[in-house]
Amino acid sequence: MPLTLTEKILSEHLVEPASLPARGTDIAIRIDQTLTQDATGTMAYLQFETIGLDRVQTELSVSYIDHNTIQQDYRNMDDHRYLQSIAAKYGLWFSRAGNGICHQVHLERFGIPGKTLLGSDSHTPTGGGIGMIAIGAGGLDVAVAMGGGAFHLSMPKVFGVKLTGSLKGGVAAKDIILEVLRRETVKGGVGAIYEYFGDGVSTLSVPQRATITNMGAELGATCSVFPSDETTRSFMEAMGRGSDFRALSADEGATYDKIIEIDLSALEPMAAQPHSPDAVAPISALAGKKVTQVAIGSCTNSSLSDLAAVAAIVKGKHVAEGVEAGISPGSRQTLMQAEKTGILGELIRAGFRILESACGPCIGMGFAPNSGGVSVRTFNRNFKGRSGTPDAEVYLVSPETAALTAITGVLSDARTAASDITANLSAYPTGEYSTLRDDNMLIPPLGSTDASRVEIIRGPNIKPCPASPELPDSLSLPVLLKAGDNVSTDDIMPAGAKVLPLRSNIPEISRYTFERLDTGFYDRAQQASGCMVLGGENYGQGSSREHAALAPMYLGVRAVIVKSFARIHKANLVNYGILPLVLSDPSVYDKLAMNDELTLSGIHSALKNGTPFTLVRKSDGLSFEATNDLDERTRKVLLAGGLAAWTRQGGQ
Repeated sequence: MPLTLTEKILSEHLVEPASLPARGTDIAIRIDQTLTQDATGTMAYLQFETIGLDRVQTELSVSYIDHNTIQQDYRNMDDHRYLQSIAAKYGLWFSRAGNGICHQVHLERFGIPGKTLLGSDSHTPTGGGIGMIAIGAGGLDVAVAMGGGAFHLSMPKVFGVKLTGSLKGGVAAKDIILEVLRRETVKGGVGAIYEYFGDGVSTLSVPQRATITNMGAELGATCSVFPSDETTRSFMEAMGRGSDFRALSADEGATYDKIIEIDLSALEPMAAQPHSPDAVAPISALAGKKVTQVAIGSCTNSSLSDLAAVAAIVKGKHVAEGVEAGISPGSRQTLMQAEKTGILGELIRAGFRILESACGPCIGMGFAPNSGGVSVRTFNRNFKGRSGTPDAEVYLVSPETAALTAITGVLSDARTAASDITANLSAYPTGEYSTLRDDNMLIPPLGSTDASRVEIIRGPNIKPCPASPELPDSLSLPVLLKAGDNVSTDDIMPAGAKVLPLRSNIPEISRYTFERLDTGFYDRAQQASGCMVLGGENYGQGSSREHAALAPMYLGVRAVIVKSFARIHKANLVNYGILPLVLSDPSVYDKLAMNDELTLSGIHSALKNGTPFTLVRKSDGLSFEATNDLDERTRKVLLAGGLAAWTRQGGQ
């Protein structure tokens, strides 16, 4: 039977069952590579240490420093020193602060077509741009994978995206994924992998493909993937890794669960409006809106070709009065090549601030907009407050749109700059790919003999990961929070310069739990002896940060009851022993209120038998059900008290 590219790669990595099962069935796959970043890595490695192995068991694992690079005090630097000592001790590559954003560096230096990659960052699917099955997950899942354990997921649906035609001048890869988001929404990809095919694929460079797979995370998708073709070969040869190339594509006649068709030649520049990546409209309908800030970079749009397009548009011009503009190159290699080709000088002459090669503004680490400001960014998320300014309006656009907007001071259609792009882009002959390779900021793994002598460095802010409590057979607890639809992990556990340094200290970071939704939650949780949380559709969308499950668990959240979950957050709740309950009848949500006390009985039998959960409101006896859509292994993990306990008991 003809197979999709997704099915081919998954088949090669199946641990169980022996062959691909029906969609929605639990599968376990072997993980070839892992990555972590410093905001999630410390907790992941604390968990890995408890497994008791001398070395990581993957083909390759990399620890990146790219998130917590603002060092206001000792805490971030202490985490970096811990992470470097862990890498030396257990056989990981270590990417030092300043070397670049994990996804950009991994694409350039480590990604291999046909391999599987599991990363403790939700934008790990960037690797799909070179034909990897690259999946974001919680740190505990990554720790288990580094220990040689399989990664479990439901066999995903495969949505085919057929690309035809080619992009017109001023239209970019960012506009392709924004169009997909416009059609599919932020929850349209839950339980699915988006696979791109068609004649239009060959017109897109690897950095363009990576932009699309990166923002596939915003669809709620498991990941996205492009074929590996001659364009991929050229990219990998330019990176000095031509021997890693492998041609991969779907079989002729492969069947997709659905097909989305996009004519690239018919696309126009797009923008995601505040405050959601799927609130997409054409720039032509928004043009003229005054802006106060432009930010270009992030793991989505920070490649050399992105910066070259910006330079071509701003050449001989200057950032508009009243606009502050900054650029974060995706990697040190990109920054060095931008200097070599003259791109960097062009950007500086135009008035752009050159920011560190790190995540920075995308996660609220510096370069926050002014109060009430309009910030136009090439990033992947624009959730309210994520920029660091609660009342800012953030628009997500392509680098071409951002560049022209910076010059004009208002949202502008980049098609009007197509002639500048054509005329000036040839000034940067290396264009697409970097030929200047310098891996001095990458520290390779030590041999086992040297590694055995390494001492782990632990600063005072690094605390052990709290253990998940045992799961009782019944719970009778109050609802301490009622949240709406599309609650993000930023809403549950904020990022930013104030909170990120606490990622290795759960007792302290827990004080910020649900802060953006309800500033009184922490105090109420401290007074209660456990609680439940109520949410709407797509609860837990956004990043893979397991802290959005860890901190609630630490504060006594035992169950989260919603209309629907985002994939990674649901898995993280399970990993820490929190029951993820989906209302059988969504209308019950409107009947429930904060402070309702709910009783949930027969938990163990429901998990053992796969039967629905029944909850009763104590005040009036209102009874309602939550579906039990959990696979057998997930139910066993919950019964064990979470993934760590399940693993210690010998579970796989």
